[in-house]
Amino acid sequence: MTTSNQLPNNNGQIFDLGERTLRFGKMIVRFCRGIGENATTRPIISQLVRSGTSIGANYCEANEANSKKDFRHKLGIAKKEAKETMYWLRVIIEADIRLKADAQNLWQEAHEFVLIFASSLKK
Repeated sequence: MTTSNQLPNNNGQIFDLGERTLRFGKMIVRFCRGIGENATTRPIISQLVRSGTSIGANYCEANEANSKKDFRHKLGIAKKEAKETMYWLRVIIEADIRLKADAQNLWQEAHEFVLIFASSLKK
């Protein structure tokens, strides 16, 4: 039996999307702590932390929505935040190429959120 936060993955295993988005937000924060701060990276770090952590916050809000319309709106915001996170991860690579491997892994996870949310919005 699954709850509203649990979805089957391709292997038939159940994962909790709320926990997954929370884990992602934590990974973004840890990643940003490792970025050398300077005049160029400071605003990028700020934007990346905001967008990367708001994916989970908006997903949680969607699950507490009062209507289907409200759910779709909040899930749409979570999808937009995931796309924005992908953008800032690409930008940070330009600021510090040494971060490329970690940024690409985070980019892939954000991309998977976009796909998951888009699929949910179609249903």
